Amino acid sequence: MNISTNKTYSIVFALPIKICEYLGRHYPVVLVKLRYFWKFKKMPNLKEPRDLNEKILWLKLFSDTTEWTELADKYRVRNYLEKLGLGDFLVELYGHWTNVNDIDFDILPNSLIFKANNGDGKGTNLIISDLKKENKERLRKILGKWLVRKNIGDLSAEPQYKGIPPCIIAEELLPIPENCHSLIDYKIWCIEGEPKYVWICSDRDKDGGGADVMTYDLNWNPHPEFSVFTSEYRHGKLLPKPKNLDQMFDVARSLSAKFHQVRVDLYNINGKIYFGELTFTSQGGMMDFYTPEFLLEMGEQIELP
Repeated sequence: MNISTNKTYSIVFALPIKICEYLGRHYPVVLVKLRYFWKFKKMPNLKEPRDLNEKILWLKLFSDTTEWTELADKYRVRNYLEKLGLGDFLVELYGHWTNVNDIDFDILPNSLIFKANNGDGKGTNLIISDLKKENKERLRKILGKWLVRKNIGDLSAEPQYKGIPPCIIAEELLPIPENCHSLIDYKIWCIEGEPKYVWICSDRDKDGGGADVMTYDLNWNPHPEFSVFTSEYRHGKLLPKPKNLDQMFDVARSLSAKFHQVRVDLYNINGKIYFGELTFTSQGGMMDFYTPEFLLEMGEQIELP
C-alpha cells in the first residue's frame, strides 16, 4: 500500500495517545514503522536491517529482551553489578520505596537525587540540594505520580520498560565538575561486548535545554563528523582524556559482554568511576543525532541472532 508522506505524517501526528498505547501493546511493529516513517520519511528495513537504528529496532521487536527488563531497572541493575564484582562502581543508595508514605525524609541526607527506577530521566529525576527547605508533602505528590505512570514502554515500543515493578530510589548526589553546568556523561557504545566509541554529553540544560555532545574513538580522537548537531545536541568543547579511560573500557566490557549491542553510561568524578545505566534502545532506535554513514558503520558490526 502506497501512502503519501504528507498523509502519513498527518496520521501519525494526529494519533491519540490511547491508539499509540494500543498499537505499542498489541502491534508494536506497526507503531515502530509509523513512528520511524514520521521521523525519517522512509520505512525501516526490518527484514534485512543494516544500520544501528534498524538493528536496535529488530532486537527490541524480535529478540528475547527478558534480561533487558531487569537491567533497565535502575534499582535491580545494582544486583547485576554486584554479581559481576563491580559493586564499587555503584552510586551510594539511600533507600527505595514502593509507597511514598514510607519515605522518612528525616533520616535522608540533605542533598540527594530521587529517581523513578523505570524512568528515562526526563521528568523522573529530582535533584534536591537542600532537603530541609523542601515541602515534604509536595515531594510526596511528585514522587507518587511517578509510581502510577501509564504507557511506560508502550508509546515507544520498548519492551524492557513494561515489566519493571515501579519504585522510587534515592541516591547520592554526585558533584558537578568545576566550570561545568552538569555531570559529564561518558556513554560507551559497545558492540558484541567490545567498546567502539564514547559519546560524551555535558552541560545539559545550559541556556534552556539540550546538551553539548562529542564522539571520541578509543584513542580519544574527537569525531565531530559523526554527529548531526542541533540546538538539542550542540557541538561540544573538547574534553581531556580521563586518566583511567582503560578502566572505564574494562567496566564497559564486563557489563556488555553478553549483549549484541548496549550503551554503557558511566561518570568519572575526580578519577572515580560511577555506573550510570545500561541503555539498550538509544532514542528508541530512532537516533537522528548521528549521520547515516556512522549509523551504518556501527550497525554493520552487530551480528543479529
